[in-house]
Amino acid sequence: KHPEPSHVTVAFDGSRWSDEAIRWAAQEAGLRGLPLRIVNAWLPLPMPGGRAVSLAESRALLDAAEVRAHVYGNGIAVSVVSAADTVGATLAAESESCAMLVLGSRGRGGFRSLLLGSTSLTAASVARCPVVVVRDPAPTVDPGPASDVVLGLEPRQPADELLDFAFTAAAARSGRRLHGITAWTVAESARDGGPILDRDAIETAVTRAADEALAGWRTKYPEVEVRRTVVHASPAGALVEASEWAALTVVGRRHAGTPLGLRLGTVAHAVLLHAHGSVAVVPY
Repeated sequence: KHPEPSHVTVAFDGSRWSDEAIRWAAQEAGLRGLPLRIVNAWLPLPMPGGRAVSLAESRALLDAAEVRAHVYGNGIAVSVVSAADTVGATLAAESESCAMLVLGSRGRGGFRSLLLGSTSLTAASVARCPVVVVRDPAPTVDPGPASDVVLGLEPRQPADELLDFAFTAAAARSGRRLHGITAWTVAESARDGGPILDRDAIETAVTRAADEALAGWRTKYPEVEVRRTVVHASPAGALVEASEWAALTVVGRRHAGTPLGLRLGTVAHAVLLHAHGSVAVVPY
């Protein structure tokens, strides 16, 4: 059993994309009352297509990042780590103990491959903690009382880790609003052993399951206003559309029992690639 997560970790390489990640992570840490840990990976030998990054350069980047974090975070505790290791190994190690791992949508230098399709996708696929990929430019972490945390809810297989992350995120924001979205198709109903010919029956069954999945969490977080939507549509499409006005879009991935290459499902993958705002991928 891992210790209770005690901090937010953010990867920083000096690019404007990682600066957006610093801003988002510092604000999120402030909302949750957690310290912020800033990491930079550097290697004494150049990688293919790149160059060596020195320890002095890494420390200079982290000094600048620490200043930014204090500005963005309004009094949060900040620590920095310069890791003489690969990006992947650094992020994997960090994910073992943090509440969440925050990445920019692109990067350079020590985190040069943080593109949606490379290191960020790998981290979202294998990290032991939730991974947040921050869009550029990122909206403020708490856009205001009219902004929802959007949750992709699969009610037939509700995951406590996913629901806990989403409700905690919603409760921390000024609006305290959660929008749970369940999208269904006839094919998925058939796969799960549900009705396949009567669309009204499918929607009734899915709606009941969604309400049951949310019921206990509504009680646990009475301060969170919960809106539930059930729609006959592609799950990824429904979440991408809702992400346009969301403070954060939260999706899940299976944590164990699946082949390495299949850990990030098609819905999470599509949402990461196409969402209008920042996305959290939560392992369960």
